[in-house]
Amino acid sequence: MKPYFVKTPNWIKRLYNKQVWDIKTNKKVIYLTFDDGPIPEITPWVLQELKKYNAKATFFCIGDNVRKHTVIYNTVLEAGHAVGNHTFHHFNAWKTNTDKYIADITKCSEYVSSKLFRPPYGKIKKSQRKLLLEKGYKIIMWDVLSADFDQSISKEKCLQNVLQNTKNGSIIVFHDSKKAFERLAYVLPKVLAHFSTLGFCFNKLN
Repeated sequence: MKPYFVKTPNWIKRLYNKQVWDIKTNKKVIYLTFDDGPIPEITPWVLQELKKYNAKATFFCIGDNVRKHTVIYNTVLEAGHAVGNHTFHHFNAWKTNTDKYIADITKCSEYVSSKLFRPPYGKIKKSQRKLLLEKGYKIIMWDVLSADFDQSISKEKCLQNVLQNTKNGSIIVFHDSKKAFERLAYVLPKVLAHFSTLGFCFNKLN
């Protein structure tokens, strides 16, 4: 697996400042986000864990998964969480021409009604970003990458990634996917308990 930043460096945030990396605030608030769902075996469990702490989150959904699992998607909305567009087919923007990429996002928007967008793999071309901003999308990145998708790291390391790097206003990435679930199942309850004890609340993005 290619190297990645667990904590997004400030120079990247400055360089790509038209994308949202965190929320500037002095308040004890964290923004949990979940990519790649909805997945029947995973997403309902995530919703149950969030409910225990009255936590709200943002789910960046793959359009094709919403098409296949509409009932679960509606459950996310009914629980008061936010949703975002994560393309219909989970395309890698760097490997997809701009017209095809934008068309895939538009197809996802038929199933996911939101102007929040997160590019799969965190990759997006300048031309694609420009068009999305012109269409009124808010491109949401992250401050902390849990790396729950990385099957080479332990669940303890995944937890450490979040606990050591989260601050006021952090946007944290998890995945409600089968690949990530072994680590997510260990980490999410502990993250919710830890930061709740410290007086943090968990809000959705808008």
